[in-house]
Amino acid sequence: MHHGFLPYQDPYLSRFEAWIDDKLRSLPAEVAKPVEHFAKWHHLRRIRAMATPDKSLQSPVHAAKQEITESIKFLDWLWQTHSRTAATCTQQDVDSWLMTGPTTRKAIRTFFIFAKKTGTNMRVEIGHYAAKSRPAIPQEQRLVWLKELLTGTSESLPYRVAGTLLLLYAQPLVRVASLRTDAVNINDTTGTITISLGTHPVPVPQPFAELLSQHLRNRPNLRTASGAESPWLFPGTRAGQHLHPNTIMLRLRALGIELLGARNTALVEHLAVTPPPLVADALGYSYQVAFLHADNAGDAWSRYVDQRTKP
Repeated sequence: MHHGFLPYQDPYLSRFEAWIDDKLRSLPAEVAKPVEHFAKWHHLRRIRAMATPDKSLQSPVHAAKQEITESIKFLDWLWQTHSRTAATCTQQDVDSWLMTGPTTRKAIRTFFIFAKKTGTNMRVEIGHYAAKSRPAIPQEQRLVWLKELLTGTSESLPYRVAGTLLLLYAQPLVRVASLRTDAVNINDTTGTITISLGTHPVPVPQPFAELLSQHLRNRPNLRTASGAESPWLFPGTRAGQHLHPNTIMLRLRALGIELLGARNTALVEHLAVTPPPLVADALGYSYQVAFLHADNAGDAWSRYVDQRTKP
């Protein structure tokens, strides 16, 4: 596939197709039929349309599996307990299920949106789930980890660079792993470095600029399956593929970094000094997510609007 002899096929997609068939095999027909419809006509069709050599399907496949699994649990309980199906399910059934279990049960919401769209069940409504809190770490702890990754020796160079992208620019590891080398630009005249994470390049400060330069000159796995022409900033051991985000995740967690908390804190620190739309454009977030984090941090940026209206 890497050299073009075979058409591209994402490995997560083929495994997902087999996973669906395996999940359906042991279910009663009353459960299997609506789940198959949901899994194949909603998730599988959507994920197939997303498959490109430049974008891994790992994250959307994982999310789809969670929603399908929770839908199976609910529909199996509904049939075994009340002898009702997706079509005859009531609002009371759903409310009872959601109130008596973990928050992961909220994942059935997508199933009922699909059921309403296809006319299977028009009665059930499930609202958005809002997390009660967002994990975060103290800013002092974030700075300690940044110093360790930039100057310490507790990890190898690629993982120090990946961790710094998380802690400095609030980048999810899925996005970090899939960065390409052309996202980094080195000015031949001044030697300054920028990196494109959103709609426009952002500056890379020292000493991270030097660390990033070293990594570009010494990317791993170029003498193995990836080849010297690999476009990935973090080449993997398989031809044409980047390093798996879980590999980075496990290495950084082993250091003791609380990944989600570190990313949330980094994003909030950016939002404390820069308006949400500018942060969103620079770091590759949606405006909705940027404003949500700003609001939760207690700063709705009303003063930004006031300042813009002053002459």
